[in-house]
Amino acid sequence: MKKYLERTPILDYDHPGIQSLISCKKWGDQDAITQIRSIYNFVRDEIQFGYNTDDDIAASKVLADGYGQCNTKSNLLMALLRAVGVPARIHGFTIDKELQKGAITGLWYHLSPQVILHTWVEVYFEDRWYNLEGVILDKIYLSALQRRFPDCKTTFCGYGAFTDSFSNPPIDWNRNNTYIQHKGINQDFGLFDSPDAFYKIHCQQLNPLKRWIFRNFVRHLMNRNVERIRRKIN
Repeated sequence: MKKYLERTPILDYDHPGIQSLISCKKWGDQDAITQIRSIYNFVRDEIQFGYNTDDDIAASKVLADGYGQCNTKSNLLMALLRAVGVPARIHGFTIDKELQKGAITGLWYHLSPQVILHTWVEVYFEDRWYNLEGVILDKIYLSALQRRFPDCKTTFCGYGAFTDSFSNPPIDWNRNNTYIQHKGINQDFGLFDSPDAFYKIHCQQLNPLKRWIFRNFVRHLMNRNVERIRRKIN
């Protein structure tokens, strides 16, 4: 299990911001099941769903941003789990861009690659691994989506979700797998010891110009769309 506890440049859990958070939340004093549940809930709900500059940014940067998507939330979740001594690894995939429709619209949706990188964290507890994909959408945003589409109870695809249980997706952790986008998976890259190892091999299929446009323009439009939906809960 030692390799699943190591610090890496992306999993920079010795960063003062991360260490301060762990101390403030007293996660180091909790038993393992409470640690996992508390850290999972924090990353799911207190780190809002949103789009960062890149997938391979450090966990401390995700924390500082205060928002993230599947890949960047995985970076932070994994770092926090390892920081308190809970083994964690990463599972890499691609997913269909269809599940992003609504968050990204119009010309930018059509110009985006058909498949995008996707990861989830797997946590080791009581002699088995659990998939923690349900961390991606914060509950306020998900509730806003459910109110926006009240007639949908089963399969829903779009706005960052792809689930066959839209009215009650498995996003709460209690010795179970959690999911919110997994129905969109179309390629499985397998398991990696760290996100650093994954991103050495895989990257988003964007040319340099499209990557620059996404970082500096498109993601801000996407974040505004997401925030507009989230505010409709109030």
